[in-house]
Amino acid sequence: MAKGLNKVMLIGHLGNDPELRTTASGQSVGNFTVATSESFKDASGNWQDRTEWHRIVVWGKLAEICSQYLKKGRQVYIEGRLQTRSWDDSKSGEKKYATEIVCTDMQMLGSAKEQGGGYGETGTSYERPQPQYNQMSRETRQSSSDASSQPSGPAMEHDKDDLPF
Repeated sequence: MAKGLNKVMLIGHLGNDPELRTTASGQSVGNFTVATSESFKDASGNWQDRTEWHRIVVWGKLAEICSQYLKKGRQVYIEGRLQTRSWDDSKSGEKKYATEIVCTDMQMLGSAKEQGGGYGETGTSYERPQPQYNQMSRETRQSSSDASSQPSGPAMEHDKDDLPF
């Protein structure tokens, strides 16, 4: 049984162009913000809009892809996990905290024409390369197992009685 679940899924618009940096070890890391909005009726029956801003951190090849293709205002689907980090403020000595979404999957939404960019296609999806300890998404595991179980030659015919389900 799982000990917990830490999963975030957002659809929103980029608040800024991604910033790409490289760590001392040579790993790419990107940062950007995503705004999500909701509409609701207040106690008076008037419609109100609420926007929430989310800090996104993305690593490796996916960070490079985000930096290349995402631009401010672009609608995007982000999947990842919450992470809170802390540090001591050098000026005040106070402990500071930041909660971020570590992005593991990204999908550009809307057409490039609508988004004001010329990159990608509608619904283009990018997934961070998974570590070798095999924590891939269910879709990736399925497509990998489908590909590895298929013969390299012509497709094999299966009798319905041969299938285990």
